[in-house]
Amino acid sequence: MSRRAWVLGAAVALLAAAAAVIGVKRPAGTAPAAASAAAKAASAPAMLLAAGDVARADRAELGTLLQLSGGLRAVDSAMVKAKVAAEVRQLNVREGDRVQAGQLLGRLDATEVQLRLRQAQDNVAAAQAQVDTAQRSFENNRALVGQGFISRNALDTSANTLAGAQASLQAARAAADLAKKAVADTEIRAPIGGLVAQRLVQPGERIAIDGRLVEIVDLGRIELEAAVAPEDVLHLRVGQAARVFIDGLPEPVAARVARINPSAVTGTRSVLAYLALAPTEGLRQGLFARATVQMQSRTALVVPASAVRDDQARPYVLAVEGGLAVARTVKLGARGEVLLAGQRENAVEVLEGLAPGTVVLRGTVGALRAGTRVQLPAPAASANATR
Repeated sequence: MSRRAWVLGAAVALLAAAAAVIGVKRPAGTAPAAASAAAKAASAPAMLLAAGDVARADRAELGTLLQLSGGLRAVDSAMVKAKVAAEVRQLNVREGDRVQAGQLLGRLDATEVQLRLRQAQDNVAAAQAQVDTAQRSFENNRALVGQGFISRNALDTSANTLAGAQASLQAARAAADLAKKAVADTEIRAPIGGLVAQRLVQPGERIAIDGRLVEIVDLGRIELEAAVAPEDVLHLRVGQAARVFIDGLPEPVAARVARINPSAVTGTRSVLAYLALAPTEGLRQGLFARATVQMQSRTALVVPASAVRDDQARPYVLAVEGGLAVARTVKLGARGEVLLAGQRENAVEVLEGLAPGTVVLRGTVGALRAGTRVQLPAPAASANATR
């Protein structure tokens, strides 16, 4: 063998040995890295959960909720209108003023109606004079008939004249009563007690009959007027409990279904329902409100609504199994309210995916990844957390 061939053979052998060494060293370096990552995950500290972070899937009376919205309105309200056409002389109240039933709010100009009253009174006096004359004539004619000086027909004529005069007197008196009432109607009085919601005219303006002057509302009784869809109104009943949420109020207001309109609204086909609110400070007519009406209830397996997560294709919950947060896909049913530990809470029915008693994490824990080690609170705290 020549020297050149020997050198080439040695070089090939060296390259083969180097490749073998490299091939062996690569997996040897990867295995320790993977083992190190697994050991690091296993040794990571567990997340300590608070009592309010956990709940149990449990059976409870689930009340199906009907969501409604609408405006608040006073049960008792009145729009004060002008009963005579006249100029506004005085109006002594403004928005926000409290008034009593029968209180004098202002006056309309009574000049024209007082002139009509005087004219009507003069007509009464004239009609009374005609009745007196006709009465005397009738009595005289009756005496003359008895003496045979006049015919019976003449007496009948005088009787008819007296009857006509008496009818004219009654009509004149009725006209005088109307004129007297018109004078009284120039006084603007409150028909109900409450607060002035609108002042619609100013002194000096001329107002027509039935022209709006002042609106008064009684905030002692407030109700929510809400439109109900046709498919929902079939399940709505008078007396059902409800909660009304109003912006600005820290807590919902208790309410109940007071009335349901028997007719649908033209065009929308919705039906108006009226929810009577419990007396509460801060309620005002016209405020927008949302309400939840508790419909029929039934026993169901439920979890808190905040425990259901929807950042994946299908809804799921994080269940605690073996000290780890495990994602469990669930099939959901109705939503509603449950009463646990003396408090109401929004909950959702679980049809598939969880067994009763499974510990789940509420949304208060935040965006926790599946597989995270978790540590449950003390047993007593965990029991309280099922509410």
